[in-house]
Amino acid sequence: MENTHWWNRAVVYQIYPKSFQDTNHDGVGDLRGIIDRLDYIKKLGVDVIWLNPIYESPQVDNGYDISNYEAINPTLGNMDDFQELIDGIHERGMKLVMDLVVNHTSDQHNWFKESRKGKDNPYRDYYIWRDGKDGKEPNNWGSYFSGAAWKYDDESGQYYLHLFAPEQPDLNWENPQVRHSVYDMMNWWAAKGVDGFRMDVINLISKPAGLPDAKKSADEKYANVEPLVSNGHRIHEFLQEMNRNVMSKHKMITVGETPGATPEDAEKYAGLDNKELNMVFQFEHMGLDSNPNPALGKWDDRKTSLKDLRANLTKWQEKLYGKAWNSLYWNNHDQPRVVSRFGNDETEDYRVKSAKMLATMTHMMQGTPYIYEGEEIGMTNAYFPKLEDYVDLESINAYHQLVDDQHLLDGATMMKYIAIHSRDNARTPMQWDDSEYAGFSDHQPWEKVNPNYKQINVKKALADKNSIFYYYQKLIELRHTMPVITNGKYALVTGNEDDDQVFAYTRQNDDTTLLVILNYTAETVSRHYDVPSTATLLISNYEDDQHDTIRPYEAKVYQF
Repeated sequence: MENTHWWNRAVVYQIYPKSFQDTNHDGVGDLRGIIDRLDYIKKLGVDVIWLNPIYESPQVDNGYDISNYEAINPTLGNMDDFQELIDGIHERGMKLVMDLVVNHTSDQHNWFKESRKGKDNPYRDYYIWRDGKDGKEPNNWGSYFSGAAWKYDDESGQYYLHLFAPEQPDLNWENPQVRHSVYDMMNWWAAKGVDGFRMDVINLISKPAGLPDAKKSADEKYANVEPLVSNGHRIHEFLQEMNRNVMSKHKMITVGETPGATPEDAEKYAGLDNKELNMVFQFEHMGLDSNPNPALGKWDDRKTSLKDLRANLTKWQEKLYGKAWNSLYWNNHDQPRVVSRFGNDETEDYRVKSAKMLATMTHMMQGTPYIYEGEEIGMTNAYFPKLEDYVDLESINAYHQLVDDQHLLDGATMMKYIAIHSRDNARTPMQWDDSEYAGFSDHQPWEKVNPNYKQINVKKALADKNSIFYYYQKLIELRHTMPVITNGKYALVTGNEDDDQVFAYTRQNDDTTLLVILNYTAETVSRHYDVPSTATLLISNYEDDQHDTIRPYEAKVYQF
């Protein structure tokens, strides 16, 4: 199968601007900080930079509550800084992807300010307003951030829908004026040189007709709405309309965040015919360590088993082959650090070895890899001990709901779960060096620095030829130079389906076979694979090859 789009061979680097680099001494990262670090990103070898939202925002949800889509948040800089940034990215042969947040706006957006003025306002229908039912909310939907998904508005006498925070009212995509306002805004950014969009919870924009109640368990005060609101009945119509109005007019890279999407859904969203998106972020592998009790959601301390992980990654590789395109990722601004979650951060050796092993696992698969800032140096979870250490709205709300309100967990257990799964783990400042505040700022940062920054930082990584950074650099280089990584067929090695320690798979095209062998554990194990004597060891995280003896977190890729 030939994949001829430039993004088929691309690797994306995700930046969380608030936490990347501060240059104006306020403890918050900014656009000038990204400009200053472009040579570092270029050195890694990536093709695309994706920025989390940089728009004007009250920052209730770290920029995912946008009050003006066509303005830069003043804490990050201004439009001149943005122009310098995009020019700097393009001069270095890279591209820029912006975050597109159009399921909802901020309640401070002018559209919503007008909308709440009353039922006769021309912007009323830009949002989803309903009368209450029996003195309560219009239905039993729960918010992703705990509590009801409806808020009563005294000013206009109705409830409005917010699947996220109350300050994030959902847009009404049934209204064609809403849709075309969004397309106009996207084209406005494209005219400034933006090369694509990562679309936040894009598969939630088509709400079910009539907004019926959702199923809920006895333990749940409000229903988990994801199965009901994801992949709605008009979603493909909306995305194809967006494609005709925006993406088809520009050579863009697009990735949709699609919670609850299956491979069958992904075929429609990211089919190779390019009628909608180029690829999607799905979350099945991110949910493998969730709590078995649905009322507790993701809050647990279980480790994902290799059997579950392999089965899931294999399913996506096999089902999308020749039909749609995968996104390959381990972490982002909403997920814990990969080395702490799927690897082992208990010793320095295990941290480095397991980080390289996990990188090998996904970077040798078919799809577009996404690297989250700090992943390339093996940054870990922060494991903050006190609730006051956290700023993540989701974590704080979940603590109060599960401990204080519903008494489903005790405080100590919930704190253990938050230390593992809080979104703050991804949002601690980038660790540049061993100076105070990790070289991120000369001022107390908005989010605490991970205490291990003196041991784990960019300066140290760049000085060590065996660092995780240079391993990622080599994986990226291999993807750029070996067509088999883009086009080859994925297959599990026969007999590997139930191995709970080693993951072995092949990638094969007409002239090359790659054999990927990965030890997911801290044990030394013995396994025999048929490796021809003429095979080359392409990349490995150990200095030597002991063949059938596979050491803790060992990764090796043979070419033959």
